[in-house]
Amino acid sequence: MPRKFKSGDWVKVKGKLTAPKMQVLKYVPKKDSILGLVDNDTYLECIWYNSGERNCEVFHQNKLIKTIETGGLFRTFLPTPKLILT
Repeated sequence: MPRKFKSGDWVKVKGKLTAPKMQVLKYVPKKDSILGLVDNDTYLECIWYNSGERNCEVFHQNKLIKTIETGGLFRTFLPTPKLILT
C-alpha cells in the first residue's frame, strides 16, 4: 500500500467533528497478529497538544485526512495589506 502522508503533515481523524489537528511524526512498523507479517507503510505516529499536554497515538493511514490549514503552537499573523488609492 503506498504511503499517503509524510512527516510534518497536518491531519485529522475522518468523520469526527471534534477531532484535534495532529502532526504526523513518522510511519511505524506494526505486526499483524494473524499472519505475523510486519507492515511498515500503513500506520502513522501522530502528536497533538491538549491543554499544554502532548499526546501521541498510532493511527491507520486510511482513518486520517489531510487538513488544508496548518498550525501548531505558534501562529504567524500576517498584517492586512493597506490599499492605497491614488
